[in-house]
Amino acid sequence: MLDVLNTIVSVTAFPEMGFKNYIMVAIALGLMYLAVGLKKEPFLLLPLSFGILLANLVGANLSAYDEGGLFFYLYKGIRPVMDGSASPIYPPLIFLCIGTITDFSPLIANPRVAFIGLGGQLGIFVAFGLALLVGFNLQEAATIGIIGSSDGPTAIYTAAKLSPGLLPAVAIAAFSYMGLVPFIQPPIMRLLTTPKERVIVMPEPKQVTQRQKIFFPIGLTIATMLLVPTAGTLIGMLMLGNLIRECGIVSRYVDTLSNAALNFLTLLLALSIGSSARADTFLTFQTLLIIALGLVAFATGTVGGVLVAKLMCHLTGGKVNPLIGNSGVSAMPMAARISQRLGQEYNHQNHLLMHAMGPIVASTIGSAIIAGIFIKLLSS
Repeated sequence: MLDVLNTIVSVTAFPEMGFKNYIMVAIALGLMYLAVGLKKEPFLLLPLSFGILLANLVGANLSAYDEGGLFFYLYKGIRPVMDGSASPIYPPLIFLCIGTITDFSPLIANPRVAFIGLGGQLGIFVAFGLALLVGFNLQEAATIGIIGSSDGPTAIYTAAKLSPGLLPAVAIAAFSYMGLVPFIQPPIMRLLTTPKERVIVMPEPKQVTQRQKIFFPIGLTIATMLLVPTAGTLIGMLMLGNLIRECGIVSRYVDTLSNAALNFLTLLLALSIGSSARADTFLTFQTLLIIALGLVAFATGTVGGVLVAKLMCHLTGGKVNPLIGNSGVSAMPMAARISQRLGQEYNHQNHLLMHAMGPIVASTIGSAIIAGIFIKLLSS
Protein backbone atom coordinates (compact mmCIF):
# COMPACT_ATOMS: atom_id res chain seq x y z
CA MET A 1 0.00 0.00 0.00
CA LEU A 2 2.82 2.37 0.91
CA ASP A 3 4.54 1.63 -2.40
CA VAL A 4 1.35 2.51 -4.26
CA LEU A 5 1.06 5.81 -2.40
CA ASN A 6 4.72 6.61 -3.11
CA THR A 7 4.16 5.86 -6.80
CA ILE A 8 1.11 8.13 -6.89
CA VAL A 9 2.97 10.96 -5.16
CA SER A 10 5.98 10.56 -7.45
CA VAL A 11 3.96 11.43 -10.55
CA THR A 12 2.68 14.66 -8.97
CA ALA A 13 4.53 17.97 -8.67
CA PHE A 14 4.62 17.88 -4.86
CA PRO A 15 8.09 16.28 -4.53
CA GLU A 16 9.59 19.10 -6.63
CA MET A 17 7.80 21.98 -4.88
CA GLY A 18 9.97 23.85 -2.39
CA PHE A 19 9.10 26.43 0.25
CA LYS A 20 10.06 29.30 -2.08
CA ASN A 21 7.75 27.96 -4.78
CA TYR A 22 4.81 28.19 -2.41
CA ILE A 23 5.78 31.78 -1.57
CA MET A 24 5.77 32.65 -5.27
CA VAL A 25 2.40 30.96 -5.69
CA ALA A 26 1.06 33.16 -2.88
CA ILE A 27 2.53 36.25 -4.56
CA ALA A 28 0.90 35.23 -7.85
CA LEU A 29 -2.48 34.81 -6.16
CA GLY A 30 -2.09 38.20 -4.47
CA LEU A 31 -1.40 39.87 -7.81
CA MET A 32 -4.40 38.10 -9.31
CA TYR A 33 -6.55 39.53 -6.53
CA LEU A 34 -5.30 43.02 -7.36
CA ALA A 35 -6.11 42.43 -11.04
CA VAL A 36 -9.46 40.67 -10.73
CA GLY A 37 -10.78 41.62 -7.31
CA LEU A 38 -9.64 45.25 -7.20
CA LYS A 39 -9.40 45.77 -10.99
CA LYS A 40 -5.91 47.32 -10.72
CA GLU A 41 -4.14 47.18 -14.10
CA PRO A 42 -5.77 43.85 -15.05
CA PHE A 43 -4.40 43.87 -18.61
CA LEU A 44 -0.88 43.66 -17.19
CA LEU A 45 -1.28 42.03 -13.80
CA LEU A 46 -3.59 39.17 -14.81
CA PRO A 47 -1.26 37.53 -17.40
CA LEU A 48 1.79 38.52 -15.34
CA SER A 49 0.48 36.83 -12.19
CA PHE A 50 -0.67 33.75 -14.09
CA GLY A 51 2.76 33.45 -15.68
CA ILE A 52 4.31 33.52 -12.19
CA LEU A 53 1.85 30.87 -11.06
CA LEU A 54 2.63 28.53 -13.96
CA ALA A 55 6.38 28.96 -13.59
CA ASN A 56 6.33 28.03 -9.91
CA LEU A 57 3.96 25.07 -10.09
CA VAL A 58 6.95 23.02 -11.14
CA GLY A 59 6.90 19.83 -13.13
CA ALA A 60 5.15 21.03 -16.28
CA ASN A 61 8.23 22.84 -17.66
CA LEU A 62 6.39 26.15 -17.90
CA SER A 63 9.06 28.55 -16.73
CA ALA A 64 11.06 30.70 -19.14
CA TYR A 65 14.14 28.62 -18.31
CA ASP A 66 12.72 25.17 -19.09
CA GLU A 67 14.17 24.43 -22.51
CA GLY A 68 11.60 23.09 -24.91
CA GLY A 69 8.64 24.38 -22.90
CA LEU A 70 6.06 26.89 -24.18
CA PHE A 71 7.41 29.89 -22.27
CA PHE A 72 11.01 29.10 -23.17
CA TYR A 73 10.13 30.12 -26.72
CA LEU A 74 7.81 33.00 -25.78
CA TYR A 75 10.59 34.44 -23.61
CA LYS A 76 12.80 34.65 -26.71
CA GLY A 77 10.74 37.72 -27.63
CA ILE A 78 12.31 39.49 -24.65
CA ARG A 79 15.68 37.79 -24.44
CA PRO A 80 16.53 36.34 -27.86
CA VAL A 81 19.92 34.94 -26.85
CA MET A 82 21.43 34.35 -23.44
CA ASP A 83 24.19 36.94 -23.77
CA GLY A 84 21.74 39.72 -24.65
CA SER A 85 23.52 40.61 -27.90
CA ALA A 86 20.34 40.45 -30.00
CA SER A 87 17.52 42.97 -29.68
CA PRO A 88 14.29 42.06 -27.84
CA ILE A 89 11.23 41.92 -30.08
CA TYR A 90 8.22 42.65 -27.87
CA PRO A 91 9.19 46.13 -26.53
CA PRO A 92 9.77 47.76 -29.96
CA LEU A 93 6.55 46.22 -31.32
CA ILE A 94 4.65 47.53 -28.30
CA PHE A 95 6.17 50.96 -28.96
CA LEU A 96 4.84 50.71 -32.53
CA CYS A 97 1.36 50.06 -31.16
CA ILE A 98 1.65 52.80 -28.53
CA GLY A 99 2.56 55.26 -31.28
CA THR A 100 -0.85 54.74 -32.87
CA ILE A 101 -2.64 55.83 -29.67
CA THR A 102 -0.29 58.70 -28.81
CA ASP A 103 -1.19 62.30 -29.54
CA PHE A 104 1.87 64.55 -29.69
CA SER A 105 -0.29 67.67 -30.13
CA PRO A 106 0.10 68.90 -26.51
CA LEU A 107 3.89 68.66 -26.82
CA ILE A 108 3.96 70.31 -30.26
CA ALA A 109 1.63 73.07 -29.06
CA ASN A 110 3.71 73.79 -25.96
CA PRO A 111 7.28 72.47 -26.35
CA ARG A 112 8.26 74.00 -23.01
CA VAL A 113 6.55 71.16 -21.15
CA ALA A 114 9.34 68.91 -22.43
CA PHE A 115 11.37 70.32 -19.53
CA ILE A 116 8.88 68.72 -17.13
CA GLY A 117 9.48 65.40 -18.88
CA LEU A 118 13.21 66.05 -18.52
CA GLY A 119 12.74 66.66 -14.78
CA GLY A 120 10.92 63.35 -14.53
CA GLN A 121 14.14 61.58 -15.55
CA LEU A 122 15.66 62.52 -12.18
CA GLY A 123 14.58 59.14 -10.84
CA ILE A 124 16.73 57.32 -13.40
CA PHE A 125 19.92 59.01 -12.24
CA VAL A 126 19.13 58.87 -8.52
CA ALA A 127 18.48 55.11 -8.72
CA PHE A 128 21.56 54.68 -10.94
CA GLY A 129 23.76 56.38 -8.32
CA LEU A 130 22.22 54.49 -5.40
CA ALA A 131 22.60 51.16 -7.21
CA LEU A 132 26.31 51.86 -7.68
CA LEU A 133 26.64 52.75 -3.99
CA VAL A 134 25.11 49.45 -2.83
CA GLY A 135 27.38 47.35 -5.02
CA PHE A 136 25.80 46.87 -8.45
CA ASN A 137 28.08 47.25 -11.47
CA LEU A 138 27.58 49.94 -14.12
CA GLN A 139 25.42 47.83 -16.43
CA GLU A 140 23.22 46.64 -13.58
CA ALA A 141 22.91 50.15 -12.11
CA ALA A 142 21.85 51.58 -15.46
CA THR A 143 19.28 48.81 -15.86
CA ILE A 144 17.85 49.48 -12.39
CA GLY A 145 17.86 53.23 -13.02
CA ILE A 146 15.66 52.89 -16.10
CA ILE A 147 12.86 51.68 -13.81
CA GLY A 148 12.59 55.39 -12.98
CA SER A 149 11.36 56.02 -16.51
CA SER A 150 8.08 54.36 -15.45
CA ASP A 151 7.99 52.86 -18.93
CA GLY A 152 7.80 49.07 -18.83
CA PRO A 153 8.88 48.35 -22.44
CA THR A 154 11.88 50.69 -22.14
CA ALA A 155 12.96 49.07 -18.86
CA ILE A 156 12.62 45.59 -20.39
CA TYR A 157 14.54 46.56 -23.53
CA THR A 158 17.39 48.03 -21.48
CA ALA A 159 17.56 45.06 -19.11
CA ALA A 160 17.66 42.59 -22.00
CA LYS A 161 20.55 44.47 -23.58
CA LEU A 162 22.62 45.32 -20.49
CA SER A 163 21.76 42.93 -17.64
CA PRO A 164 19.61 39.98 -18.76
CA GLY A 165 19.94 38.35 -15.35
CA LEU A 166 18.05 41.24 -13.74
CA LEU A 167 15.25 41.22 -16.30
CA PRO A 168 12.51 39.49 -14.24
CA ALA A 169 12.99 41.72 -11.18
CA VAL A 170 13.31 44.92 -13.24
CA ALA A 171 10.28 44.13 -15.39
CA ILE A 172 8.03 43.21 -12.48
CA ALA A 173 9.14 46.30 -10.52
CA ALA A 174 8.53 48.59 -13.51
CA PHE A 175 5.05 47.23 -14.27
CA SER A 176 4.07 47.06 -10.60
CA TYR A 177 4.91 50.70 -9.96
CA MET A 178 3.07 51.74 -13.11
CA GLY A 179 0.02 50.08 -11.59
CA LEU A 180 0.62 51.83 -8.25
CA VAL A 181 0.63 55.35 -9.75
CA PRO A 182 -2.67 56.29 -8.02
CA PHE A 183 -1.16 55.46 -4.62
CA ILE A 184 2.42 56.73 -4.99
CA GLN A 185 2.03 60.05 -6.78
CA PRO A 186 -0.81 61.99 -5.08
CA PRO A 187 0.91 62.31 -1.67
CA ILE A 188 4.07 63.60 -3.36
CA MET A 189 2.07 66.06 -5.47
CA ARG A 190 0.22 67.41 -2.43
CA LEU A 191 3.43 67.70 -0.42
CA LEU A 192 5.27 69.72 -3.07
CA THR A 193 2.49 72.09 -4.17
CA THR A 194 0.68 74.90 -2.38
CA PRO A 195 -3.12 75.40 -2.24
CA LYS A 196 -2.70 78.47 -4.45
CA GLU A 197 -0.79 76.52 -7.11
CA ARG A 198 -3.28 73.66 -7.22
CA VAL A 199 -6.20 75.86 -8.30
CA ILE A 200 -4.38 77.46 -11.26
CA VAL A 201 -6.51 77.11 -14.41
CA MET A 202 -4.43 76.54 -17.52
CA PRO A 203 -5.71 77.85 -20.87
CA GLU A 204 -6.73 75.47 -23.62
CA PRO A 205 -3.74 74.24 -25.68
CA LYS A 206 -3.42 75.96 -29.02
CA GLN A 207 -4.41 74.10 -32.16
CA VAL A 208 -1.82 72.09 -34.04
CA THR A 209 -1.97 71.62 -37.81
CA GLN A 210 -2.06 68.26 -39.55
CA ARG A 211 1.20 69.12 -41.28
CA GLN A 212 2.91 69.68 -37.92
CA LYS A 213 1.62 66.34 -36.65
CA ILE A 214 3.05 64.56 -39.71
CA PHE A 215 6.40 66.35 -39.73
CA PHE A 216 7.01 65.79 -36.00
CA PRO A 217 7.54 61.97 -36.03
CA ILE A 218 9.56 62.15 -39.25
CA GLY A 219 11.82 64.92 -37.95
CA LEU A 220 12.32 63.33 -34.54
CA THR A 221 13.18 59.96 -36.11
CA ILE A 222 15.85 61.53 -38.32
CA ALA A 223 17.33 63.50 -35.40
CA THR A 224 17.39 60.45 -33.12
CA MET A 225 18.93 58.14 -35.71
CA LEU A 226 21.69 60.68 -36.39
CA LEU A 227 22.41 61.73 -32.79
CA VAL A 228 21.57 58.65 -30.67
CA PRO A 229 21.31 55.69 -33.07
CA THR A 230 21.14 53.14 -30.23
CA ALA A 231 17.77 54.65 -29.27
CA GLY A 232 16.58 54.29 -32.85
CA THR A 233 14.77 50.98 -32.38
CA LEU A 234 12.38 52.27 -29.73
CA ILE A 235 12.01 55.83 -31.03
CA GLY A 236 11.72 54.66 -34.63
CA MET A 237 8.89 52.25 -33.84
CA LEU A 238 7.10 54.82 -31.67
CA MET A 239 7.32 57.44 -34.42
CA LEU A 240 6.24 55.01 -37.14
CA GLY A 241 3.15 54.18 -35.14
CA ASN A 242 2.41 57.86 -34.67
CA LEU A 243 2.92 58.63 -38.36
CA ILE A 244 0.49 55.81 -39.21
CA ARG A 245 -2.02 57.49 -36.89
CA GLU A 246 -1.54 61.04 -38.12
CA CYS A 247 -1.25 60.54 -41.89
CA GLY A 248 -4.91 59.53 -42.00
CA ILE A 249 -4.68 57.16 -44.96
CA VAL A 250 -4.06 53.75 -43.34
CA SER A 251 -6.91 53.50 -40.87
CA ARG A 252 -6.85 49.68 -40.94
CA TYR A 253 -3.31 49.74 -39.54
CA VAL A 254 -4.43 52.09 -36.78
CA ASP A 255 -7.37 49.89 -35.84
CA THR A 256 -5.24 46.73 -35.76
CA LEU A 257 -2.21 48.13 -33.97
CA SER A 258 -4.09 50.16 -31.37
CA ASN A 259 -6.41 47.30 -30.41
CA ALA A 260 -5.75 43.66 -31.30
CA ALA A 261 -1.98 43.87 -31.77
CA LEU A 262 -1.36 45.96 -28.65
CA ASN A 263 -3.53 43.69 -26.50
CA PHE A 264 -1.93 40.51 -27.83
CA LEU A 265 1.63 41.78 -27.44
CA THR A 266 0.90 42.99 -23.91
CA LEU A 267 -0.47 39.53 -23.09
CA LEU A 268 2.64 37.79 -24.49
CA LEU A 269 4.99 40.22 -22.75
CA ALA A 270 3.33 39.92 -19.35
CA LEU A 271 3.08 36.13 -19.55
CA SER A 272 6.72 35.85 -20.56
CA ILE A 273 7.88 38.09 -17.73
CA GLY A 274 5.80 36.18 -15.22
CA SER A 275 7.19 32.87 -16.41
CA SER A 276 10.72 34.15 -15.77
CA ALA A 277 9.99 34.86 -12.08
CA ARG A 278 10.91 31.39 -10.88
CA ALA A 279 11.42 31.06 -7.13
CA ASP A 280 15.10 30.06 -7.23
CA THR A 281 16.06 33.11 -9.30
CA PHE A 282 13.52 35.66 -8.09
CA LEU A 283 13.34 35.26 -4.31
CA THR A 284 16.72 36.75 -3.49
CA PHE A 285 17.99 39.74 -1.52
CA GLN A 286 19.09 41.27 -4.82
CA THR A 287 15.50 41.23 -6.10
CA LEU A 288 14.23 42.96 -2.97
CA LEU A 289 16.95 45.59 -3.38
CA ILE A 290 15.99 46.17 -7.01
CA ILE A 291 12.32 46.58 -6.11
CA ALA A 292 13.24 49.05 -3.34
CA LEU A 293 15.48 51.05 -5.69
CA GLY A 294 12.70 51.00 -8.28
CA LEU A 295 10.34 52.63 -5.79
CA VAL A 296 12.96 55.30 -5.05
CA ALA A 297 13.40 55.85 -8.79
CA PHE A 298 9.68 56.24 -9.39
CA ALA A 299 9.17 58.57 -6.41
CA THR A 300 12.13 60.82 -7.23
CA GLY A 301 11.06 60.97 -10.88
CA THR A 302 7.71 62.30 -9.69
CA VAL A 303 9.49 64.80 -7.43
CA GLY A 304 11.69 65.97 -10.31
CA GLY A 305 8.72 66.55 -12.61
CA VAL A 306 6.71 68.46 -9.99
CA LEU A 307 9.68 70.67 -9.05
CA VAL A 308 10.30 71.61 -12.69
CA ALA A 309 6.58 72.35 -13.11
CA LYS A 310 6.74 74.61 -10.02
CA LEU A 311 9.70 76.45 -11.54
CA MET A 312 7.77 76.90 -14.80
CA CYS A 313 4.80 78.17 -12.81
CA HIS A 314 7.04 80.83 -11.27
CA LEU A 315 8.74 81.78 -14.54
CA THR A 316 5.42 82.12 -16.43
CA GLY A 317 3.76 84.21 -13.75
CA GLY A 318 1.39 81.45 -12.64
CA LYS A 319 0.31 80.05 -16.01
CA VAL A 320 1.41 76.46 -15.32
CA ASN A 321 -0.34 74.31 -12.72
CA PRO A 322 2.40 72.27 -10.95
CA LEU A 323 -0.02 69.35 -10.59
CA ILE A 324 0.91 68.35 -14.15
CA GLY A 325 4.46 67.77 -12.93
CA ASN A 326 3.72 64.18 -11.94
CA SER A 327 3.36 63.49 -15.67
CA GLY A 328 7.09 64.01 -16.05
CA VAL A 329 7.26 60.21 -15.73
CA SER A 330 6.14 58.05 -18.63
CA ALA A 331 3.30 56.20 -16.92
CA MET A 332 0.93 56.76 -19.84
CA PRO A 333 -1.93 57.58 -19.46
CA MET A 334 -2.26 56.90 -15.72
CA ALA A 335 -0.14 59.85 -14.59
CA ALA A 336 -2.19 62.28 -16.73
CA ARG A 337 -5.38 60.94 -15.18
CA ILE A 338 -3.96 61.63 -11.72
CA SER A 339 -3.15 65.21 -12.79
CA GLN A 340 -6.72 65.62 -13.99
CA ARG A 341 -8.25 64.05 -10.89
CA LEU A 342 -6.31 66.18 -8.42
CA GLY A 343 -6.86 69.29 -10.50
CA GLN A 344 -10.61 68.72 -10.43
CA GLU A 345 -10.47 67.99 -6.71
CA TYR A 346 -9.11 71.45 -5.95
CA ASN A 347 -10.82 73.43 -8.73
CA HIS A 348 -13.74 72.16 -10.80
CA GLN A 349 -12.72 74.56 -13.59
CA ASN A 350 -9.44 72.72 -14.03
CA HIS A 351 -8.98 70.51 -17.08
CA LEU A 352 -5.37 69.32 -16.94
CA LEU A 353 -5.55 66.05 -18.87
CA MET A 354 -4.29 67.31 -22.24
CA HIS A 355 -1.73 69.60 -20.59
CA ALA A 356 -0.36 66.60 -18.69
CA MET A 357 -0.05 64.50 -21.85
CA GLY A 358 2.69 66.81 -23.15
CA PRO A 359 5.18 65.97 -20.37
CA ILE A 360 4.28 62.29 -20.54
CA VAL A 361 5.08 61.89 -24.23
CA ALA A 362 8.22 64.01 -23.76
CA SER A 363 9.25 61.69 -20.93
CA THR A 364 8.60 58.61 -23.07
CA ILE A 365 10.90 60.00 -25.76
CA GLY A 366 13.48 61.16 -23.21
CA SER A 367 13.68 57.87 -21.32
CA ALA A 368 14.09 55.92 -24.57
CA ILE A 369 16.95 58.22 -25.57
CA ILE A 370 18.61 57.86 -22.15
CA ALA A 371 18.25 54.07 -22.45
CA GLY A 372 19.92 54.25 -25.85
CA ILE A 373 22.81 56.26 -24.41
CA PHE A 374 23.25 53.76 -21.58
CA ILE A 375 23.26 50.87 -24.04
CA LYS A 376 25.82 52.60 -26.26
CA LEU A 377 28.17 53.51 -23.43
CA LEU A 378 27.86 50.41 -21.25
CA SER A 379 27.34 47.48 -23.62
CA SER A 380 30.27 45.08 -23.23
